[in-house]
Amino acid sequence: MSQIQELHQQAMDLAGMALVAKLRGGLNSASQLSREAFEKERLAAELITGDLEAEPTRSVLHCSAATLAVECGEIHTAERLIAIALSGNPPTEIAEELKDLFVQINIDKYFARRSIAFDEAKLQSLLNG
Repeated sequence: MSQIQELHQQAMDLAGMALVAKLRGGLNSASQLSREAFEKERLAAELITGDLEAEPTRSVLHCSAATLAVECGEIHTAERLIAIALSGNPPTEIAEELKDLFVQINIDKYFARRSIAFDEAKLQSLLNG
């Protein structure tokens, strides 16, 4: 197994353990496990960053790392990972997921800069139909 695959598998295992810990009420443990998952996935993504021909693996790893970064409160890092993923040639579905994640982490700031009241509950009800 390649180092990238091994790191990714470890990250996914840790993320799964974090979810279980969270469901069981172990928020501190869940937070620590999420952080470890993020670090492993970030390392896996970094190892493939320069290989623009390695799609969809390259963009999937960056998207996963960005999602974990958001969970850990690492918003700037998430934005950087999204930008790196989009700078390659991600498949359309992954590119849309990356763009959606970018909007999700920035929409509050966007509205605040424009002094627009943002009601997330109303937005969720609109999105959920």
